[in-house]
Amino acid sequence: MQRVTGIGGVFIKSDDPDRLKAWYRKHLGMAIEDWGGMSFQWQTAERPQPEGCTVWSVFPASSPYFDPSSAPFMVNYRVDDLHALLQQLREEGCDVDDKVEESEFGKFGWVMDPDGNRVELWQPPEVQSG
Repeated sequence: MQRVTGIGGVFIKSDDPDRLKAWYRKHLGMAIEDWGGMSFQWQTAERPQPEGCTVWSVFPASSPYFDPSSAPFMVNYRVDDLHALLQQLREEGCDVDDKVEESEFGKFGWVMDPDGNRVELWQPPEVQSG
């Protein structure tokens, strides 16, 4: 079973999210959207149709979304089969959150690394052909 297939997102906490987003806009030219972040589309000249994206977003420092981690960041990793990977991680003795979220955005699960950082695992939704 392939475990991680890419980085789905990078999330940063800030005491002043608006100031931080403005800095990234001004100094790095990032087109941050109203929802608080942006998506980097995965495409090349050889493959002009995006095959996915990596999300970058700022959260308020008070956000409980990273709990129980005290780190001011969280990395989201793309996976192919969230439930199978979470089961494998449990069998390996990892600290896996019991909660799994499933929505139109995909399936989300969490595990703590040995340094106490919360790691988000994301299985993107299947693309519907139309």
